[in-house]
This record gives sequence, C-alpha cells and structure tokens, in this order.
Amino acid sequence: MNRYPIWKNLLILVVVVVGFFYALPNIYAPDPAIQISGSSAALEITEGDLQKAEAVLTEQGIDYFGVEFDKSNGLIRLRQQDDQLTAQRKVQASLGNDFVVAVNLAPTTPEWLLNIGAGPMKLGLDLAGGVHFLLEVDTPKVLAEEMESIESYINKHIRKERMRGVDVRVRDNLVTIEAASDEQRVALTSMLRADLSELQYEKVDEGGKYLIRASLSDTYIREKEDYAVTQNLTTLRNRVNEIGVAEPMVQRQGRNRIVVELPGIQDTARAKAVIGKTANLEFRLEADAATLASQRESYPMRDDRQQRLYGDATIEKRPIVTGQNVSNAQVGYDPDTSLPQVSITLDSQGGTLMHRGTRENIKRRMAVLFIEYKTETKRSIDENGEEKITYTQTPESSIISLATIQSALGKSFRITGLENPQAASELALLLRAGALAAPMGFVEERTIGPSLGAENISQGVKSVQIGLALVLLFMLVYYRAFGFAANIALAFNLVLLIAVMSIFGATLTMPGIAGIVLTVGMAVDANVLIFSRIREELENGVPPQTAIKAGFDRAFETILDANITTFIVAIILYAIGSGSVKGFAVTLAIGIVTSMFTAIMGTRAIVNLIYGGRRVQKLWI
Repeated sequence: MNRYPIWKNLLILVVVVVGFFYALPNIYAPDPAIQISGSSAALEITEGDLQKAEAVLTEQGIDYFGVEFDKSNGLIRLRQQDDQLTAQRKVQASLGNDFVVAVNLAPTTPEWLLNIGAGPMKLGLDLAGGVHFLLEVDTPKVLAEEMESIESYINKHIRKERMRGVDVRVRDNLVTIEAASDEQRVALTSMLRADLSELQYEKVDEGGKYLIRASLSDTYIREKEDYAVTQNLTTLRNRVNEIGVAEPMVQRQGRNRIVVELPGIQDTARAKAVIGKTANLEFRLEADAATLASQRESYPMRDDRQQRLYGDATIEKRPIVTGQNVSNAQVGYDPDTSLPQVSITLDSQGGTLMHRGTRENIKRRMAVLFIEYKTETKRSIDENGEEKITYTQTPESSIISLATIQSALGKSFRITGLENPQAASELALLLRAGALAAPMGFVEERTIGPSLGAENISQGVKSVQIGLALVLLFMLVYYRAFGFAANIALAFNLVLLIAVMSIFGATLTMPGIAGIVLTVGMAVDANVLIFSRIREELENGVPPQTAIKAGFDRAFETILDANITTFIVAIILYAIGSGSVKGFAVTLAIGIVTSMFTAIMGTRAIVNLIYGGRRVQKLWI
C-alpha cells in the first residue's frame, strides 16, 4: 500500500529535473549595457562606430567590457548600472542622429542552457525600470473627418444630379440638408439609404422648409472609434520595436486610451519622439512637359548608387495612391534578379485609384516616394548652465524606385529597387503598420529609474524568502515528517513555477512577485487539508497506511474544487485586467497548476518513499 509504480516516480523526477534546468537561467543576473543600432534598417553598424563609442566611455571614465558586434547591432556591457544613463547620453551625442543608443540589459545565461531553449524570465517596467505613457486617441477628430467626408459626398451627388437650391450644413456630428422641394428630399433620402447606410436620418418639416437631419449611428461610431484605436495600437507596436527594448508593452485601456510601457528606457523625451514617429509612402507620376512648375517637386534617390548615376528626380506633387491605402506588404525576392522586393496589396479604394491612374499613363514613369520623419537631438545650455536636450522631427523624403508603367496596375503589385533585405523589411513593416488613424495626446507619463527597479527586485526577493521561511518552519514544527515532505514539494513548486514562466516568456512584475508569495502560502493549503484528514483517520482508529491513503484520496475533491474556483478567478482577472493585474493573474494561474502537481503527486511520492510498503506503527504527523 502507498507505493507509486516506477513510471509515476520517473515522471515526477523528469518533470522536476526539466523544471530545474529551465529555471536555472534566472540565477544569472543580466549585465547593464548600452545597445547601438542604426536609425533605419538600411544603416549598418561598423567596428569603427563601436570603437568611437568605446573611446567616449573611456574618456568619461566609465568601466565597460564584453563588446559584441553584428552588422545590425552593437552591444557594450557596463560594470555599474548607475553608469547606463550617462553612457547612453554621451555615446548618442558622439554618434549623432543616424544611430539609436538605448539602455538595455544583456543576458549572461550560459551557452549550453541557451542551446536547450532555456532563458530567464523577462522583467517588467517596475523591475527593469523604464518609462510609462498613457495616450488618448482623439476619436472626436476621427468622427469630424468622417462627417466632412460625408458632406463632400453629398455635395458631389447634388452637383452630379444638378439639384438646385439644396443647402448642406454639418455641425456637431449632425448633417442638416435643406431641399428646395419634397421631390428633392425624397431623392436625397433614397441616396442616403443606398450610399450612406452608416447614417440614421429623419425628415423634418420646419417653417415651411424641407429638411433632412442625419447623424452617424451609435454602432458605426463605435466601429470607427474601435478602428482608430486598433490601428494606432498596431502602428505603435511596430514603432516601439525601433527603440531596441526587449519587452515593450502596448495595450488598449478603456474606450480610447493606449498604455505604452518601455522597460529599460529612461529618456522620456526620446521615447515620445520615437512613438510619435511617422512614415508614409506615396506613388506619384514623373513630371513631364505638360506638368506645371507649381505642381512638380524634386527628390533624391534613396539608393546611393542610383543617386550618383541619375541625380534627383522630378515628380508631380499630387499622389496617385498613398500608404493609407496599403492593406498588406510582404518581403520577397525578384525571381529574375534575386534582389529584394516588397509585394503590395491595396484596399479596394486604393486599387481603383491605382488602376485609373496607371491606365491613363502607360509608358510614363511612376515614382515610389518614401517620406520619413526623423528625430533630431538638439543640445543647448540653459540659464542655469545645465545641458538642455530637445527632440524635433523633420521630414526626409527620397525615391525608392522610378519605373516605367508597362500596363495598368491593380490592387496588387511589387516595389523593386531596394538597397538590401533590411531596407525591404523596414519598408514592409512601416507599410503594414501604416500611419496613425487618429491623433494622440500624452495624458500621463512617468519614469522608473533602474536603481528603483533593482530595489524592487531586492524587496520582492526578500518577501518571497521571508514568506517561504515562515511557511517551511510552520509545516516542519506542526506536521513533523509530513511537514518535511510538504516543504520539499513546496521547493519543487517554486522551481516549476519559475520554469514555466520562463518557458512561456511571461513577464515578471512586482504584482507577479506578490502572486509568487501568495502561491507559497496557497501551495501548502492542499497539504494542510490532506494532513488534517490523515489525523482524523488516525483518531478514528484507522491503521497508519490506510489513514495515509484515505487522507490523500478523500481530500482530493476538496482540493480540486478550491483550486478550480481560484483558477477561474485568475482567468477573469487576466481577461478584464490590464498591466499589473495581468501580471498577478498570470503568476497566480501558473502557481495553481504547479502547486496542484507538487502538493498532491509530489508530496505523496515523498511520503510513499518514507512510509510506503513498510509496517508502520506510528506516524510522525
């Protein structure tokens, strides 16, 4: 009695050993570092750039080591975390605006652990330090622009149908149409019903006037607001990747707000400038003899080789299609030249405009104009003699390709003439992200320094240690040998919890540490129920081996019910919560699963090893 089969003991042993190896990377603390990358994907880092950065660090007396280099990134590890911000500012000033210098944490996990896919948990904003922004999307402006578009469409229809005496006014998201006759009003309501189904309208007779009052339906307003916020979310998620942050967090909060958290970034102005960065694409015809001087502009070629060969190109001001009409963009390779290309898919409106614009201009050349707003850093000395840094954005436009239109294009076509695969990937990324669907304003911003993050980690670890020590002492004193078994299982539970969070890439935050502390307390609840049941069986005169079996078997349903209800609460918290609440919910949910395994199977396996298959007269419980 009370003996596990060999396969079950082996299963528990394998789970514990695997958990140990995947939790192990978390004991290797990362090194503070600065990361250097190009301001665009086409710009590669050279060894000379890193040597320049090293010279700056040496001049400033900043101790560094472990310089790492590839063509897209450079990493310099620092001895002291307090030197990060100074190193970032000085190196950025030295290298200029063509490079992005960000503070980062460089992993120190041994290569053999990385080879089996083991890595440490990611740290959240409150543990790694960084910046937090709360942005509000200007959804009223989206609705105002929609009403302007509707007004323009109605006026265009009136001109097309040659209706006279019709007046259209828009005010406070309300369209008022005054018709000259009831027949005109009937015709206009038919048009609204057929072409502008998003409007809800009513006919009004007021002072002898034939009026129609129309407004956007509540459903359509919600759809437009959701689209604007969702599109901005997509755009922001892609933009923050340029900062070089390991685990940025961009998520919706409420109806029209977005939270952006950037662990490891300390410069709020720099982060704000990158978040607000815009880039777009325009397809324009090359200017010809018939193009008026006021309707032409000249731009350089993006490829240096083409610029040297052909110089600037003169194109028309009016675009055929812009990046706003791009619904998808994917990187590929030209089968004929093996050079990188971007396959573009336009939305229905963009496809129609492109077909019309190219159908009428076959044999003319069409330019693909890339417009990017780059951040410039300006340093000055204020009246107190302190350095003041400001960031401004200036547009930079260049022509990616200038190709002859061979036939009318539709909604799908290719862009060639890109310098390298990195440039193609960057272009596709920006096009997929698109421009902001609506303006945004910064409602709240705050900075958490790296020293505060380190202090949070220290306090969090101390709280786990104190909680664990108290629980271990209580279980050992109160339940003796059985408490010893529960304590071993509890230690395994912590290992498995950390391993699972590391495997799934969960981000650890201070509320997550609180979840770990709670898990430590909850993990022994199951053992307390089991051990109390065993004591009851012994008091009723049941033999020790039978009492052990009954204690584990009969307490199982109670333990399962209690943990399922708590797990459901954790899922609900994760679904409706945000930020810190999600971090707590993730840790709690994983902790429930691991504690069920260790408290029931793990503890019983240890008890079986101590008492199983033996003649026992008395239990130390």
